[in-house]
Formats: sequence, C-alpha cells, structure tokens
Amino acid sequence: MTDKETAAPAAGDENPPPAGTAVTTPGAAGPVEPADGTSAPPKRKRGGRTRITERVISWPGLFFLLPALILLAVLVAWPIIYTVWRSFYGKEITNFVGLDNYRDMFTDDATLTAIKNNVIWVAVAPAVVTSLGLIFAVLTERIRWATAFKLLLFMPLAVSFLAVGVIFRFVYDQDPNIGVLNAALVGIHDIFKPPSEYTGARPRDAQAFVNQGGTYTTTDAFSPAQLVPLGLVGLPQNKVPSNAAPAATSVAGSGVHGVVWLDFAPGGQGTPNAVDPTEKGLPGVKVQAVQNGKVIESTETQDNGSFVFTDLTSGSYNLRLPSSNFAPPFNGATWLGPTLVTPSIIASYVWVWAGFAMVLIGAGLAAIPREALEAARVDGATEFQVFRRVTMPLLAPVLIVVLITLIINVLKIFDLIYIIAPGSTQPDANVLALQMYLTSFGGGNNQGLGSAIAVFLFVLVVPAMIFNVRRFRREQR
Repeated sequence: MTDKETAAPAAGDENPPPAGTAVTTPGAAGPVEPADGTSAPPKRKRGGRTRITERVISWPGLFFLLPALILLAVLVAWPIIYTVWRSFYGKEITNFVGLDNYRDMFTDDATLTAIKNNVIWVAVAPAVVTSLGLIFAVLTERIRWATAFKLLLFMPLAVSFLAVGVIFRFVYDQDPNIGVLNAALVGIHDIFKPPSEYTGARPRDAQAFVNQGGTYTTTDAFSPAQLVPLGLVGLPQNKVPSNAAPAATSVAGSGVHGVVWLDFAPGGQGTPNAVDPTEKGLPGVKVQAVQNGKVIESTETQDNGSFVFTDLTSGSYNLRLPSSNFAPPFNGATWLGPTLVTPSIIASYVWVWAGFAMVLIGAGLAAIPREALEAARVDGATEFQVFRRVTMPLLAPVLIVVLITLIINVLKIFDLIYIIAPGSTQPDANVLALQMYLTSFGGGNNQGLGSAIAVFLFVLVVPAMIFNVRRFRREQR
C-alpha cells in the first residue's frame, strides 16, 4: 500500500484519511472515489483518443530502411527539388528567368488547350469509369459466370497502354475497311439509306449541263418529240450494275423521254455523245423534269437506261440528274478529328479502367453486412431503395477511393493521347503531361518551361493525394 492509499476506516475510526486521498477497500478491483466525493483526475487524451506511447524505431530498423530511403531520395525527392529549381531558368541552364516560365505557361495557347482538356478528363473520365464499375459490380452479383465476366472486363488493364493505343488507333480509323467502329456505323447506315451506285460519275458533255453542288441540269429545254441523250462517264466498268442491259437507241412513249447510259466503250472505240452497240444503259438513275426552276415530275431509268415522263406530253422541260445519284458513300465519323478526338480517347481510357473500378467496388460490395440488406428488405424496401438507402451509403468510402485514384491517374494521362491522336489533331487533344514532354523533349527543347508545367501538374495532383492518404489513415483508426 502506497503512502496515498490507506485502508478503509473501520467503524468509529476517529482519524479518517485526509480529503482527496484515494481509498481502497479489501477485495476491490481498484481505487474508488475519494472520501470527499471528488473524482479522480482523468487520463490525458490527445485528439480525442487516449495517448499511446509512440514506438521508437531502433537503429537496426533504420539500418534496414536505409536502402529504401536512399532510393526514395534519389528517385523521388531529388527530381522534385531539381524540377522546381530548373523551372526558374530558361532554355539554357545558366539563364535565370525567375517566374517568367510560369507566366508564359498561362499565356501559351497550347498550354491553355492542355489545361482545358485536363479539366474535361477530370470531369468526365473518373465519373464514367466509377459509374460503370459500380454497374458491373452489381451485375456480377446477379448473373451466372460472374468470374468469366470479371475476367473479360479486367483483362484490358493487363495490356500495356502502348498496345491499347495501337488497338484503338485501328478501331477509330476513318476507312471502314480498317476501322471497326466506322465499319459498324456504315453497315447500320446503309440498311436504312443504301449508297449510290454511281459515285463519281458525271456527264460527258459538261458544257450541256449546269453543275450546282453535284446536281446536273441541262442548259437546253426538250420537248416530247425529242430523245434526250444523257451520257455519263467516270464510272469504272466493274461498278456498272449487273442488271444493266445494252443502252436503248429508241424509247416508246408520247411524253418527254430519253436514255442515260455509260458513254464509254472499252478500247477507246465508239462515238462520244452517241449510243454505241457495246455501251450499257444505267438502271435506277433518278431523272427530274424541271420547268421554270420547279420540279414537275420525277422518274427512274429502266435496265436499258431509258426513261419516260408519261404525263409531260406537251411543253418543253429541262432535265435534271440530282446529286443523290452521284453522292459518295457514307464512310462513318471522323473519330480522330478535332471535334471528337478527346471524347474518343476518353472512351478508350474507360475501356481499360472500367475493370479496375469493378474489382475494387465488387470487393466493397462483398464486405457489406448482408444483415443490413435483409433487414431493409424485411421492412418492405424495394431493391432500388435498398441500393440507394443502404448499399450506397455503406459503399461510399470505396467509391470515393476509386474516384480519387482515377482523378490522380487522369491528371497524369500521357501515353494514350500520344499514340492514338494523329499528328494533325494532337494539339486539339493535348494535355498537361503531353505538353510537358513536347515542350521539354519533343521539339521545343525548353526544359525550363517544361519544368514549370511539371511543377504545376504536381501541384494539381498533391491535393488529391493528401485527401487519399488522410482517408486511409482515418479508416485505419
């Protein structure tokens, strides 16, 4: 028993212990309240928690950490310090320019475009990837062959970004014979609007026609008594329809009539602007009769190229061949053009990282207590209400971690843009990491300005990293 602890006074003891002295009772687990009713002083706490003695790293521990610390200093700390220092110098390391590089960075059109595109990336890509990852993670809990589904979605992440860039460079190719996406679009388009069979064809006698945006109108007007010859050239023999018959030399009918044929004989034989025996008529060509600039009647040619406007038995009319006869085929969209290049590259990024988000979010779903979900269902909640009111709040920490990780990742995006974007539209798809490389090593050879861009990019990434680290620490506590 210490000098601050005394035995409990016996009944009738005339000398009770002084006030504030802890009193112990035989068999008690510990000290009780002081005799005067005051409470014992509380334990000291720091930050709302009981202070725990900090562990001190021993010298042997420092010895084993020393190689890692050296590597960290050489590969991380020194490059950061050197980059900040270099940003205050110009192209030549001896030319001190102060903050001029940072001023130039925010007045350069290429860097401003890169900043704008980085904002688009940060606003779109992480949100889309996280949303798709959440959808896929929920679906994999409700379908068969979930493991195979996860494997297929996660597989793109195992492919190098160089390979992904090459793959999507072919996917987005303008030529439908190469680009998979345009091939699909052309196939769907041609179902509803078949392409013209006479792309590239034109009248032989250009002087006899007025060309208005690919629409050819005869300069002379014709009466029903005349046979109107409309000879075309510029069409390869293998493009002539298989049902084409020898061109008609005469057409029966009382209305305005004529013939449209391929005015070309192999070997250079035949007479221009006249139907020769070996020349073929062009079926399915749309012909319009025009009077005073207004279309009066339309028709199409037969297999031998002949046509008749049966209702036009009097008067004179100009004949028109609409541009739809010669329109080029639909070749899809220009995915890597100035307008669509950034959304197209973002789509390729989503394809790669959706599996990553799905795996992490799926692990978070697996950790949710099933009792909470079942309790909500028992209380009458629908599946949507269970997902919105129970699953989402419990899954929020995982979603935030995935979102912040992707934000850090897209701020540093470089390789996909460098590989996928063609040289002509690369400036339109430019981002800060690519601009830093191009300025420093890709022709600009201004490592001072490139270092300033690197410092700015580092400043953008640091807040997201700090947020992630602090969240990890809170979860560990």
